[in-house]
Amino acid sequence: MGKHLHLDQEKVKRIMTIKLLYLRGEMPMEEAQARMREAVDKVTAQEFAICEQHLQQFGITDDELADRMEEILEIFGDLLESAPPDVPPGHPIHTYLEEVAALRQVLGEMEGLLAGKFLPDAWKEAYDRLERIGTHFARKQNQLFPALEGKGFDKPSKVMWTLENRIRNLLKESRGHLEAGREREFLDLQEEVITLVEDMMGKEEEILYPTALELVTDEEFVRMRQGDDEIGYCLVETPPPYVGAAWGEVEEKTAHPEGVLPVNQGRLTLEQVNLIFRHLQVDLSYVDEEEIVRFYSDTKHRVFPRSPGVIGREVRNCHPRESVATVEEIIRAFREGEQDEAEFWLEMGGKFIYITYVAVRDGEGKFRGVLETMQDATRIRSLTGSQRLLSWGSKGEQSEEADKATEQGREGNPYGLTPDTVLGDLLKEYPHLKEFLFNLSPKYSKLKNPLLFKTMASVATLEMVSARGGFTPEELIGKLVEEIGRKKGS
Repeated sequence: MGKHLHLDQEKVKRIMTIKLLYLRGEMPMEEAQARMREAVDKVTAQEFAICEQHLQQFGITDDELADRMEEILEIFGDLLESAPPDVPPGHPIHTYLEEVAALRQVLGEMEGLLAGKFLPDAWKEAYDRLERIGTHFARKQNQLFPALEGKGFDKPSKVMWTLENRIRNLLKESRGHLEAGREREFLDLQEEVITLVEDMMGKEEEILYPTALELVTDEEFVRMRQGDDEIGYCLVETPPPYVGAAWGEVEEKTAHPEGVLPVNQGRLTLEQVNLIFRHLQVDLSYVDEEEIVRFYSDTKHRVFPRSPGVIGREVRNCHPRESVATVEEIIRAFREGEQDEAEFWLEMGGKFIYITYVAVRDGEGKFRGVLETMQDATRIRSLTGSQRLLSWGSKGEQSEEADKATEQGREGNPYGLTPDTVLGDLLKEYPHLKEFLFNLSPKYSKLKNPLLFKTMASVATLEMVSARGGFTPEELIGKLVEEIGRKKGS
């Protein structure tokens, strides 16, 4: 990162020394503030950023940085220099700043609501707008962070992503209280919500955006703007195009050659290949053997947002810190030939999402990367019976056998097990069922991997587990009920 910035290295060393002494507990806050005022007249966003980048070399982890960021900023106080960037409409940074202004307006309305009588409908309207901050975060993570990582500045994706997840989780918790009518629990969280969101936006304005303008080239911002529309915008209208001085060069570099490609089974033009990918009913992403994202399919309705900025990015930087260990374990198991496939499923926003990771190997069995497939399987999961004749829009015929099986499954079940019972909750009460499941079907053998089992048990319902093992929900519940009864009687 340093080679892209022209900095006073002696000044950077003075700043680093004071920060390290404070973070190691060798200097109290008051002394750190006084020493900083003596050492420097002002600190630019770029100087602050390079110091954050170097802290890891001295044993300061990303977790500690995320947890103590407020303290670090307090050391500097008003020494941090911040000036509004002078960028035109359409420039990605201009759009981010417009979104920050719109979000601040929502926070102001929330502060007004806190001062008055509790009005559930007004709060729901405010939250409908505030929750769109997820789009603001998604564009940063998929567009801006990859460009910064290319310059060696990876702290935003490692630290800010953690802070953003805290905001998401807090908003989710608050929304749950609001929808359930828990007035006191909801109101008790709102000061923290406002503070966290405002703090995040302050970090963006003071550190992230000024540093991005120093590090990212105009051509890269042009490319970034071309991908922004794929993710969308938060509380602002779609901005005008940004062409910059690099427009002609970008257009030239993105021109595609025509011609027929000899694929394994057939011959296709590049246009046909792209059309096929675009119309797939599943989302694809490919990570090569160097763990770099090389491709994703631009389907019309992606489960999770993607944009061109993710191409060329290290896959570990494309996931929240909490998920990185799982991603690395999957790649390790694939690379070493221990596993060839991993699957996950989850319920999110009323949808049933099915995800697989497949080891990509060449003709000689050499590991060449990972293919991710992702699908909204909500409707598929609901299908019953059969449909053998063409019927536009028909959802098939409900089989009498399925209805009968459902009724039978409801009988003889004194333990309250249902298809919606979460596996993790069941195992807390009946831990012996874990080994029973492993022996019930060879299809459950993959769950012996502790990491996969821990992940799946927290989200998988008995209906999901039954599908994985080749049982109907009623069959699996019947077997579990029988085993619980056997154990209780022994």
